[in-house]
Amino acid sequence: MSDTSTDAGAAAATSAQDAPGADQQQPVAPIQFLGQFVKDLSFEAPHAPEIFQDLRQTAPDIPISIDCAMRELKEDQYEVMLNLHLEATVGDKTAFILEVAYGCVVKLGELPPEHVRPVLMIEVPRQMYPFVRQIVADATVQGGFPPLMLQLVDFMDLYRRKYATEEERQRETSAAVTGGPVAGQNL
Repeated sequence: MSDTSTDAGAAAATSAQDAPGADQQQPVAPIQFLGQFVKDLSFEAPHAPEIFQDLRQTAPDIPISIDCAMRELKEDQYEVMLNLHLEATVGDKTAFILEVAYGCVVKLGELPPEHVRPVLMIEVPRQMYPFVRQIVADATVQGGFPPLMLQLVDFMDLYRRKYATEEERQRETSAAVTGGPVAGQNL
């Protein structure tokens, strides 16, 4: 009795090696996450425990500020930071203040130079954001508050607002005033 499965496997391996393009390298992923980390985390509840009574009667106002930053570490490796600041208030009292600076180090595959910044400032933060959401939810619970579940963020919109040229901003303002379409806007 012969082992046909071994013979078939060897034949498949040989034919794969003989296939055209078999000696070519596999394409490198455009983004490789080399590490993620909390660079800074701060939680304060300056009016605890009195604020808990106020929260039973009134929902807090919680404005949130999110910013992204990047810097090159060495060729094709970058640090991307996602910074979040929020301050929950009830009336004129601060319920809590939470600040998170969450970072990652990424290595970029071959990308056209004009795509590097958008990838680092849109796609990488989009991949990091679920971790930041979890940190915020955990920190608020550990601070004695209900978990704060952040809504999804449109990082492309943040990017456009941050890096729009003055001319683009004027065009958008002009279109908003006249009611006309904004350049690039689909109707």
